[in-house]
Amino acid sequence: MVGTVVLIFNPLSIKGLSELLKLHTSHTHNTLHSLHSLLLVPDGAEDPILTFHKSFPDFLTDPDRCKDRRFLVDPAVHHAKIVLLCLDLMRERLRKNIYNLGDHAVLSEVEDLSAHCKDHIGDALKYPCCSWATHLLRIPGSSSCIKEVEKGINQFFTICLPYWTEVLALTGNLGSGVYAINDVEQ
Repeated sequence: MVGTVVLIFNPLSIKGLSELLKLHTSHTHNTLHSLHSLLLVPDGAEDPILTFHKSFPDFLTDPDRCKDRRFLVDPAVHHAKIVLLCLDLMRERLRKNIYNLGDHAVLSEVEDLSAHCKDHIGDALKYPCCSWATHLLRIPGSSSCIKEVEKGINQFFTICLPYWTEVLALTGNLGSGVYAINDVEQ
């Protein structure tokens, strides 16, 4: 849980982190609240979890500084776990017409598009859609779980590509999809 908090590129809420990690929100809140001297853990489930200082993630991810292996976060290993969590969540939640709009809806005519985003996508799904490939770039090709990641990516592109593209377009992040496909190719 802490490894995910320190390695994600955009802070998630307690609710979003819980959904990504497949944990109950109260469990996530209670676990992170015990680290309140290192993390800013909001009372609300919708507010982002933040580190108080950049030195905390730097410390946890540096084996020369973090001597206790129980607390060390190996970025290569943990980025692979985050990729797999992202792919899994997208496979579970992405679907055709995720906003439940009419067949001939025009986005410019949809009232309160941001409310639709919050209701139907939320930060738990938006984060993986926009960031999974960036985590992928941080996994060495020699990683022991690379075959599992490749399998997950193949399933994702077979099943989720059009729905992923739809979410990126609806959230104004279509450009990140272009970069993601390029990142996967690399």
